[in-house]
Amino acid sequence: MKRFFSLLIFISASLGLSAQQYVPTSANLAARKEFQDMKFGMFIHWGAFSVLGDGEWVMTNKNIKVGDYKRLKDIFNPTAFDAEKWVTAAKNAGMKYITFITRHHDGFSNWDTKQSDWKITETPYGKDVLAPLAKECHRQGIKLFLYYSLLDWSRNDYQYATGKTGKGTGRTEKDDWNNYIAFMKAQLTELLTNYGEIGGIWFDGHWDQLDNDKDKSLKSKVDWHYDEIYALIHKLQPQCMVGNNHHLSPLPGEDFQMFEKDLPGLNTTGFGGASISQLPLETCETMNNSWGFNITDRKYKSVKQLIHYLVNDAGRDANFLLNVGPMPNGVIQPENVDTLAKVGDWMKVYGASIYGTRGNVIEVQDWGLITSKDKTLYAHVIHKITQPFINLPKLKQKVVAAALMKDGTKLKFKQTADQTTIYLNGVKMDDMDTIIELKIK
Repeated sequence: MKRFFSLLIFISASLGLSAQQYVPTSANLAARKEFQDMKFGMFIHWGAFSVLGDGEWVMTNKNIKVGDYKRLKDIFNPTAFDAEKWVTAAKNAGMKYITFITRHHDGFSNWDTKQSDWKITETPYGKDVLAPLAKECHRQGIKLFLYYSLLDWSRNDYQYATGKTGKGTGRTEKDDWNNYIAFMKAQLTELLTNYGEIGGIWFDGHWDQLDNDKDKSLKSKVDWHYDEIYALIHKLQPQCMVGNNHHLSPLPGEDFQMFEKDLPGLNTTGFGGASISQLPLETCETMNNSWGFNITDRKYKSVKQLIHYLVNDAGRDANFLLNVGPMPNGVIQPENVDTLAKVGDWMKVYGASIYGTRGNVIEVQDWGLITSKDKTLYAHVIHKITQPFINLPKLKQKVVAAALMKDGTKLKFKQTADQTTIYLNGVKMDDMDTIIELKIK
C-alpha cells in the first residue's frame, strides 16, 4: 500500500499543477471579492441563432442539419451593432459587469477565431464584435466575463454520440475527443490573450454528457480535461475566475458558483439542486422566458419583479446576472432597454443597500431579507405586512439606530436576545421595497 501511494504522489508531481491542486492567487481572491461587491451584471445571448428569432436552442429543437444551419453564416449581418450602446445600457441599469456569449452550443464564434471558419468574421458583417465590446467595457469601467459552450452541435469531433442534445443535426463522422479538447484550449487561449483583462470564463454544457438519465448518477460520460483547461485559464490570467454551469457542487479549480433561473438554495426549475458552496454565488435569469432573441416571447418581467429578484439574490449573498437577447441586427430590444433604465433609476437611489453588501444575516423572512455592509444592515421589506412592525429573529448584532433609507425618518425598535422588532406605525410602505437602515455596533 505504501508503495502504491508513493507511486501516486510521483505521478501527480510529474503531471504538474492541476485543478485538484489549485490554489487561487491573491489577484484571484481579490477578483472574487470584487465580483461579490458588484452584485449586478448583464448576460448577453446573441449570435447566428438570433436570425431565426426562436431562441438559442433552435438548431437542436428543430433538428436543423449542420449544412443547412450554417447557411446562417451568409445571412447574419448585424450592421446596427454598437458596443457603446450595449455597455451604456448595462451601465444605466446599474450593472457592473457583462457576460457575453462568445460561442454557444451551435458552435458559432462571435470573434475572429483562427480555429474555425464558422465565425462572425466570415459573415457579410465581416468584423469581430468581441474586440470593440472588450474595448468599450474597459473604457466604461465594466468588467467583461466570457460565456463559452463546452458542447457543440456542429463539430464532428465533439463526442455527440454520447451527448443528450444535438442528435438530429445530421453528423455521422467519427468523433475525435482529443482534437476537440485541443480546439477548445486553443480558442480559450485566444480569448484570454487578445482581448485584455477578462473577469471570468462562464462554462456551460457539461450536463450534455451526464449519465443521470439512466441511473441518476452525476458522473460524466467523458473526461472534460478540466484540470488542464482550468490550469490554462489561471496561467494565462491568474485573476480570471472560472465558473461552470454544470448544476453540481463546484469542482476543483472553480472560483464561483452559478444557479440557472433559481435563487441559491431553491430548485423550482430542476437546475438548482446543488448545495451552496462558500464560493461567490450568482443567479442568471431572463427578462422574458428566452435567452436568445425570440420574436414571439413577450412575457417580460416587470421592473418590480426584477428589483425583487435582485434583492432576493443580494439577501442570499449572490449576484444577479440578468439576460438580454439582442435582435439579429445587433440592437437590444427597446422595451428591454427601457426596463433596464428604470431598474437603474432605482439603483441610483438605493444601490447602497445592494452594492458591496453581504447576505445571509438571518433567514429569509415573510416580509423580505437583509443585506449587510460595514456597520449597517438593510432590511428590505418587499412583501406586504399585516401588522405595523417587522421582526428580525436571532439577530446577533446590537442595533443602535433605525431609520427609513428613503428619507431618514427615525423608527422605534426593541431588541431582545430572541428578536429585534422594528416599529412601522404611520410609515407609508413602498410598493417596490421599503428599506430600513439599521446601524449596529
